Formats: sequence, C-alpha cells, structure tokens
Amino acid sequence: RFSDHLLWSAYPNSDTRMRPILLKGHERPISFLKYNREGDLLFSCSKDDKATLWWSESGERLGTYNGHSGSVSCLDVNWYSTLLVTGSADSTVKLWDVETGRPLYTIQAPYNSPVRSVCFSQGDKLLSTATQVFMNRAATIRLFQIADDLADQSDEPILEITGHAEGTHINHVVWGPLNKHLISCGDDSTIRVWDAETGKQVHVITDHKKPVNMIALSQDFSCFISSSSDCTSKLFDSRTFKPLKTYSSDRPINAAAVSPLMDHVLLGGGQEASMVTTTSSRQGKFETRVFHKIFEDEIGSIRGHFGPINALAFHPDGRSFASGAEDGYVRIHFFDPDYFTNKYA
Repeated sequence: RFSDHLLWSAYPNSDTRMRPILLKGHERPISFLKYNREGDLLFSCSKDDKATLWWSESGERLGTYNGHSGSVSCLDVNWYSTLLVTGSADSTVKLWDVETGRPLYTIQAPYNSPVRSVCFSQGDKLLSTATQVFMNRAATIRLFQIADDLADQSDEPILEITGHAEGTHINHVVWGPLNKHLISCGDDSTIRVWDAETGKQVHVITDHKKPVNMIALSQDFSCFISSSSDCTSKLFDSRTFKPLKTYSSDRPINAAAVSPLMDHVLLGGGQEASMVTTTSSRQGKFETRVFHKIFEDEIGSIRGHFGPINALAFHPDGRSFASGAEDGYVRIHFFDPDYFTNKYA
C-alpha cells in the first residue's frame, strides 16, 4: 500500500514523490471537476456560487465565471472548449463563453427547482439537465436543443423525464455511447437508463444499497463507474449495463474515475461532511484510493485533503488527475515515472 502522498513508498528503490499542485480559488466545498478534451484546461465549481478555470499544467488561475446566486453543483464544457455550461441551486442553467467568461444564455428551471446535473451530448447538439425534488415537484431530467446561434436559443425542453422513486433526488446524469441513452443515478439507490428519443426507461440497475452519488464514463465510453454511499463503487458495461467489477471501501464514496491509460480506477469520499470538524484527516479517511480495475485490489492511496473528496477527474492523457474536496481545495496530482513502470500496474 502507498502512504501519505509518497505514492511510491511501496517501491524500496525509489525516492520519488507525487508533489501535487494546490489550487485555492473557492471559498466553499468543491462540487465538480472537468478537464476539457485536450486536457490543457481544468474547470472547477463549488458551493460558493462560481466556476473557475485553471491551466492544468501549472495550476494558474485563468478566470472565474461569476453570475450565479447559489452554489454551483455541476458543469460541462463542449468539444471545442468554446462553451461552458453550469447548473446551480439558484434554479438556473447558464451557458458561458469559455474565453471571455461572458454569460451567453440562462435557462430558468421550472418551479425554482435547484439544478443538480448538466451534460452536453456527444456532438454538443443537445444538453441534459437534472433538477432536484422541490415543493412536491419530482426530480426531472430535461433535454434542450443547443442552437448554432445562441441568439436563437430556446429555454423550452424538447423532452422531460421523470421516474426515480417519488421524493428522491437525481444526483447525476450522463449521456451513453452515441447519445442513444441517458444514464442517471439518485438517492433511491438506483441507476436508470432512458431512451434519449422517447424518454422511456429501458433498464434499471439495483446493485447498490444506498444513494448513488455520481457516475462517470470511461474515455472510450465502453464502461461507466458508479460512486455510492454504501461504500462500494461498481464498473458497468455501457452496452449491456451489466456489472463487471466491484470496488469495496470502508467509507462512503462520492466520486470515482476510470484511467484512460492504465488499468486503474480512483475512488474518493470519506466521513460525512457534518462530522469533519471533529475528525482528523487520517481518521476521516479523506485520501484518494487507487484500485486495479481488473483485479479489484486496492494498490495505493494518496492523502492531502482535509475533508471528504467530492470530485475526481483524470487528465485525458492519464498521466495526472485532479481531486476536489469539502476543504475547498483542488489538487492536481502528477504521476511519477515509477507509476507507469511498476509491474503490478
């Protein structure tokens, strides 16, 4: 097992360290992280009502997207890194010019429902949003057509989907391969698959026993990984939706990511946020844990955060990753050469 962020302490002949870049640009807990396609940009959002843009190589802060009046829970960036979308507890979805930081369009969620998830489809022609349960209104997935010219953009959805258990939140939504399906997870402990054209449910996954907090697709869309409060993370086939692997932990899991380069997955979570003030980082189990994707064994852990990890993202080249936590910090971790040459990896 690796310890602290001496990732290579398991290797007696190595004296290298993982030296992370610590990014401080938010005043409240980090909620989501996203690299752009090329990996040169890293986007973060937080419960402090803003999204922030960073150079991923140096950690330089490039700018902040100001305009929301509530915590920003989610974001996504399009293929060409020209358009950013954010979703907030202020019941709005905002589209931004990535380069200038200028807000281009605002979609108001019906019934003032907080927005929990946003995601561009492959090709960026469609946008999915998910709102929480609010004022007896069911959690709802909505699809919007993205106009070529945002001057012609409409805030009328082309499809609305409900179906998670009554009174439970939808936590995250992603597009499946070729935009055929939408995959959602929620507090009802299920992962549900929806036909993206009709909105009909085509599959429901009930392998988890507690709320499923997040799902993340692999870079090639062949599989996706779940993060659950039942202390497990599961890998599923994106075509058949059958479970492939299970990674067991001794703590609730808030985020997970699949490496695009190695047969590894990352898991992050920790003790409940309400208990953080009475717990040290070691006791709270706030480290990022590395598991072998095939063998399901834990092969390392990386410490550094002082609160539960809420977000994880691999760089597209697989040579680094970013983590964001309840402590309000984003950390960019660069793997040393030993990581790629270790026989177990």
